[in-house]
Amino acid sequence: MKSISKKLSANDTSETGAHQAGMLVPKDTQILSFFPNLDKKSKNPRCHLNFTDDSGIQWEFAFIYYNNRFFGGTRNEYRLTRMTRYIREAGLMEDDEIVLSREGENYYVSYQRKKINEHGSTLLVLGSGWKVIDI
Repeated sequence: MKSISKKLSANDTSETGAHQAGMLVPKDTQILSFFPNLDKKSKNPRCHLNFTDDSGIQWEFAFIYYNNRFFGGTRNEYRLTRMTRYIREAGLMEDDEIVLSREGENYYVSYQRKKINEHGSTLLVLGSGWKVIDI
């Protein structure tokens, strides 16, 4: 099984209120090798991937190479998009970590809450604005 992870930013979780087209994927060959190859000769090539979460629910994310810089535009970056619903329903927040795993052709998504104290306790999100505060 191959796994990659990302510590979420406030932009990733929509906490800033800003809109962005998914999470930026670095142009690191080890990270990019997790995803299927995209045809770089096509404008903004993409593929849709089904990720299964720990509850067995499937989520469709899109892996996109925004390469329009080579077609008269300005962008030259990889992004993982269509994740907003998963992030919201999981109650993920800045500094939580999203973990993507692949075993053969099967993709999985999970997360780890950010650490909030030296004992390794994790943040428990109760919803409706409630949260556990370490005193």
